[in-house]
Amino acid sequence: MTVAQKTPKRAVATAEQPRQSVTAAIVDWLNRQIETEQLKPGDKLPSESALQAQFSVGRSAVREALSQLKSEGIVTAEQGRGVFVNAPAARQALRLPGASLDDSESLAHILELLATFESAAARYAALRRTPDDLKHIKRALVGMEYAVLNDELGEEEDFAFHQAIVEATKNPHFKALNDYLEQHARRLIRQARSNTAKNYAELIQDVQNEHQAIFAAIEAGNAEAASEAAETHLRNAAKRLNMYVQV
Repeated sequence: MTVAQKTPKRAVATAEQPRQSVTAAIVDWLNRQIETEQLKPGDKLPSESALQAQFSVGRSAVREALSQLKSEGIVTAEQGRGVFVNAPAARQALRLPGASLDDSESLAHILELLATFESAAARYAALRRTPDDLKHIKRALVGMEYAVLNDELGEEEDFAFHQAIVEATKNPHFKALNDYLEQHARRLIRQARSNTAKNYAELIQDVQNEHQAIFAAIEAGNAEAASEAAETHLRNAAKRLNMYVQV
């Protein structure tokens, strides 16, 4: 019997739970299925609709879970066919341990890694960016401006901004690592920011000001200033994160 034919187990999370919690539940369940060989290399994962029904969630939570597994090389998506389990040899060796907002030491370690990565990415982006790269970064920056003006967090625009900077490095390894860090590091910052948006709405503008400083340095081709602006942004993000989690 193929995986697609198996009857899904009972849901282990409910729609009332935060999306990140549900996403983690989906990832954990799929990982267990793979580790216990209920899902073997080459097997097709349950469809998005089947996972939605099983966990009583929307499509975005399922896609986020699948994206995390893809970023770790555990599964591969084939257009028009579905998502399949990779052989162990194809999986990424780098896997960060799970972190939560109440684990201060783990969060500090992840933020150190992210600050180092963001600083280096901004530096190379300043040296290698093309006019098209600048357009993409600027577009995301403007999108965040509109989000701030409308009292929104602009999470998608924030993702696009950082992704556009990494694209401008012209380094495929930076791109691969960025996908991984997006799932395991930046999401925690966004989760904390979202949880306390009403309490710290004024800090959203601080985030935007820091993004503008990064863009200005990249646009000017000033690698040192871009690196410093990115590192400052992450240092401040760490301070804000402490404020978010204490609420």
